[in-house]
Amino acid sequence: MISSPGCRSISRKLAADGRTFHFDPSRARSIVAAVPKVAQVEPITTARVLRGPFDYVCPGGATVGSVMTVPFGGRDLLAIVTALKDSSEHELSEAKELLPFSLPEDLVALGPWLADEYCSTPARAYSLMLPPRGVKERSVQFATAGRAPDEGERLTANQRELLATLPRPAGSDLAALRRLEKRGLVVLEAQSQRRAPQHSEVGKPSGASGPPLTSDQAAALEQLLTAVPGEQLLLHGVTGSGKTEVYLRAAAEVLGSGKTVLVLVPEIALTPQIISRFSERFGETVAVIHSKLTPGERFDEWTRIRSGEARICIGARSAVFAPLSDIGLIVVDEEHDSSYKNDGDPRYDARHVAARRATDHGAVLVAGSATPRAESWQRLRRISLPMRVDQMPLPEVEIIDLRGASGSLHPATFQALVDSRKSIVLLNRRGWSNYLSCSSCGYAWECPQCDVTLVLHRASGSISCHHCGHRERVPECCVECGSVSIARHGTGTERLESELPGKVFRLDGDAADAGVVLRAFEQAEEGILLGTQVVAKGHDFPDVELGVVVDADQTLRFPDFRAEERTFSLVTQLAGRSGRGSERGRVIVQTLTPDAPALVLAAAHDAPAFLADELARREALRYPPFSTLIRIICSSPQAGAAQQAATEIAEQLPGSLGPAPLFRLRGRERSQVVIKAEDRRQAVEAVNLAVGRVAKAAGRKSVAIAVDVEPQ
Repeated sequence: MISSPGCRSISRKLAADGRTFHFDPSRARSIVAAVPKVAQVEPITTARVLRGPFDYVCPGGATVGSVMTVPFGGRDLLAIVTALKDSSEHELSEAKELLPFSLPEDLVALGPWLADEYCSTPARAYSLMLPPRGVKERSVQFATAGRAPDEGERLTANQRELLATLPRPAGSDLAALRRLEKRGLVVLEAQSQRRAPQHSEVGKPSGASGPPLTSDQAAALEQLLTAVPGEQLLLHGVTGSGKTEVYLRAAAEVLGSGKTVLVLVPEIALTPQIISRFSERFGETVAVIHSKLTPGERFDEWTRIRSGEARICIGARSAVFAPLSDIGLIVVDEEHDSSYKNDGDPRYDARHVAARRATDHGAVLVAGSATPRAESWQRLRRISLPMRVDQMPLPEVEIIDLRGASGSLHPATFQALVDSRKSIVLLNRRGWSNYLSCSSCGYAWECPQCDVTLVLHRASGSISCHHCGHRERVPECCVECGSVSIARHGTGTERLESELPGKVFRLDGDAADAGVVLRAFEQAEEGILLGTQVVAKGHDFPDVELGVVVDADQTLRFPDFRAEERTFSLVTQLAGRSGRGSERGRVIVQTLTPDAPALVLAAAHDAPAFLADELARREALRYPPFSTLIRIICSSPQAGAAQQAATEIAEQLPGSLGPAPLFRLRGRERSQVVIKAEDRRQAVEAVNLAVGRVAKAAGRKSVAIAVDVEPQ
């Protein structure tokens, strides 16, 4: 029996339509009882000691992954619904607002995993997955046709032109269109408009299927397409071997099967070709996500991916959290690049997260590089592309011994630059000189916030800190003794630019826009692209004849077990930028250690031999991939606080190295503890517990603790 007025009203309406309405009170009660009453949420906060989930009254329509604002500690915070349940032991508060977007359930499950893997918190993990906050859809007035004009109806020439071009955005003709709307000839309505990335090149597909595959490319593609779901592969292809075309063909097959594709690249601004090629092949189904987008652009691309409108996502490190559904293929291009490691908390490695997402979705992951990491070489099944697609030989590499030479450039190097039409020169130091010192008393100018010397930038008339950004005017005399005899030490890209012959295009951290510099160099008939390591990253300029590494020893001198690997990669990658046209390229490597194995094997383009030696060395020393390293850094503006916290952490981690003081950074003292462990899971759990205990201790509010699993 229907008892409520609302139900009686519905009954009368259905009866009037001639339909039968049956009401079962017991079924209604079971439906009501089945609706979850409690939402467990993870508030988005940076506090390490605050862990959810917390219970709130479940708003109508909320599901796992819903995003809402909740009252929390006197503030309104965003929160992610991580679970729903029927009851709670606590007195519940109500959510303030249920937002119109949500995370897919696989990302909700990924949050706690990410927190555990990188000794962080679920809240910090979820903050990486959300679209920009406070952004709304952008709408425009759009005009569509209303009634047809009556025969003989009076219309001006402008009105007839407007009617002939419908549908159209209202734009500057809004007033005229509104007059037509009053007559019923036009319908005006608000429509959402996409804020497309400004330099994305995304548009209509060209319809081209791509160049014919070489036999090596065809074999590589076949192995990708027949891989077991969830399998992870290494595509080891020499520079210019056509790895991107293999990605494109595999992506087309995956899209055809109804699945989606995620493509990760090291830095979007430095690899525009891959975006352009995917866009030409797949058009509007491609979305681009990276940190340089405006909040509105990023929100719209995120929404297109979440809705399924975009089925291919290309992006840098943060794109690994793109809300794609049913992923079939994940590409990690230039997988050797260290920029895949995040430098904020959580300090995740996008390559490791991509592998987890591939497992969760049953997707094939392909990591591509001409210079793979030792970890990937040891762990992944390999697919080889040993030749360039045009069958041209790899560049000839000449090692020049700088012992006994003076100046930044050897005479033979300078002459080679004069003789070459287009060249790329790598010097991994920016600025004019590394530091300044007083020739009379030895005083060196240092940063007041960091324990490092200030770098001279002559064009701006300043000396600056490359860590915190502190800047001062170039001194005229010594602040200690008053001497005007000031020495400049070392050479950076700014100084080298003044020494190079011909037109120079400088690309380093001081360049206003990397894309502008790269396009200008690409379009120039001749010139030199000079820069830091960014000039060696994936660029494809077919008319570059010469590559030069000015100081190949710089990376070899780093106090890092990966120094040899980085040096080999840098030299090999730069070599790969030359000789991509009709003539064989040439590379010059200037060094004080011409017999260094990393340089000799890079000159021979012999990655397998280098990686075999590198893995043997690491196994003997028990370095990754034969162990796991975890670095814990404590920092504080208070004297002694960081060292004390690091000491307490080290005491809870038997066998740890440290605590050891680090140089002061941004006004904060720092101290570190390092763990070297055979069992990654066990080590991460132990660090999580130790850090948690110390973070909760009284008087620790001034100490920030950062944990870096597998530091780069």
